[in-house]
Amino acid sequence: MMKRSEIPLYGIAVAATLAEMPIATLRLYEAKGVLQPSRSGGGTRRYSDDDLTRLARASALRAQGVNMAGIEIILELEDEIARLNEKRGA
Repeated sequence: MMKRSEIPLYGIAVAATLAEMPIATLRLYEAKGVLQPSRSGGGTRRYSDDDLTRLARASALRAQGVNMAGIEIILELEDEIARLNEKRGA
């Protein structure tokens, strides 16, 4: 069952507004593999609350001077830690 925070609710313009970043930045993060929004049947990007949380984390890392490659690695490691914690019931 999908958690509420995983439900893709927002189009790209709304997601960009909520994330307080340009649409082009969302597309860049997607192109670099940092973010993978869902797609509607017609191919429209749809963002969830989890996606917005990930965008905020990426934005915070960028503000700290981390480059795109570093952001990708850090987020992948954080995802792996979350999966391992979930697996062990933490």
